[in-house]
Amino acid sequence: MNWQWFHRLGSPRWFFEKTDRWLPWLTAVTLILLLVGTVWGLLFAPPDYQQGNSYRIIYIHVPAAFLALAGYYVMAISGAIGIIWKMKLPYMMMAAAAPIGAALTFVSLVTGAIWGKPTWGTWWEWDARITSMLILFFLYIGIMALQNAFRNQDSADKACAILALVGTVNIPIIYKSVDWWNTLHQPATLKLTSAPTIHATMLYPLLTMVVAFYCLYALALFRYTRVEILRRERRTRWVADLALGIRPGDRPRTQKQDTEASE
Repeated sequence: MNWQWFHRLGSPRWFFEKTDRWLPWLTAVTLILLLVGTVWGLLFAPPDYQQGNSYRIIYIHVPAAFLALAGYYVMAISGAIGIIWKMKLPYMMMAAAAPIGAALTFVSLVTGAIWGKPTWGTWWEWDARITSMLILFFLYIGIMALQNAFRNQDSADKACAILALVGTVNIPIIYKSVDWWNTLHQPATLKLTSAPTIHATMLYPLLTMVVAFYCLYALALFRYTRVEILRRERRTRWVADLALGIRPGDRPRTQKQDTEASE
């Protein structure tokens, strides 16, 4: 069976060349969706009958929380692929995903605190959902710190991948925390197994923002991964070509280089 396509997916150079073409389009789509979702949610969605206008922070809080959780799976799966198939690119993507996930988790915690003050009367409550999200933030920070704790890059990558995989146990806890324990945090607004608990006039801008944040995450992940590729591959010929103004794909590449680049 020909696995050339799979090894090409693990090639840093192949990834750099492909994303160089995707980034302008992805940037445009992300900006448009963010603009539409923000204006729609903040200016045109009706106020909530109980919370008034304070609920509008949901258009930042919920998408950030979604991507904080989904981004952890991206990081953990990348680490697993790196361990199993010994590819360089998944490790680079894992390292790039950590600061993005940490930032999104921080935004989720801060916006949740801002939302909680008028709703609960307190900035912080040690309930199950908030506490497990704080643990998620520390897991992201721990992986970032672990990346810099080793002189050997291979050892750092493997250690981070193991920590990321162990930390996945926290994700189902976050998802189910409002169902397993009595907490102040309201149940999930959007569920795959049931109808949304939010009116359509508020739901559609929220869905727009969720899609916008997914695009934003992909954009940030691509850009951070590209930086990580340039840092780790700085001694290779193709990166030296970039410094000389030779764009990715201008110099022909052999099949052997495709395979070696992913190892």
